[in-house]
Amino acid sequence: MTSDKILSKEKALPLINEWKKKGKVVFTNGCFDILHLGHVDYLEKARNLGYKLILGINTDNSIKGLKGSDRPITNEYSRARVIAALEFVDAVILFNEETPYDLISYLKPDILVKGDDYAIENIVGADVVLENGGTVKTVSLVKGYSTSNIISKIKNLK
Repeated sequence: MTSDKILSKEKALPLINEWKKKGKVVFTNGCFDILHLGHVDYLEKARNLGYKLILGINTDNSIKGLKGSDRPITNEYSRARVIAALEFVDAVILFNEETPYDLISYLKPDILVKGDDYAIENIVGADVVLENGGTVKTVSLVKGYSTSNIISKIKNLK
């Protein structure tokens, strides 16, 4: 069942350590409020960089702090469940902080990935991954796709 992929960081760690024996474990993160083509393409590219893909998802409280009181559109369990249903996502972990720094420090993935709209030196947790012998990469994003743009289009349908 896809909900079995939604884990606490404590339950994920032993699994991740087992996966590391077989290949590189990739980590990325985001809000993933309304799943769209840009998300799917990004996550698939991230997964192709290693053996397993761990996805950190901001909790509802975390998103409100980042995006404002009218977000998220879908609740954290719904977002986690939809993302977990993707075959190339191996585990989903919710985090309540503004950034996934503490989660990355705890899990110590082999590869940290963000979209190419980030400079590697600005990627949260890059220092932790690099200090532990890992790599930090960016992947190209599908232009024109963002949750904020989708929400704006919906609002203008009146």
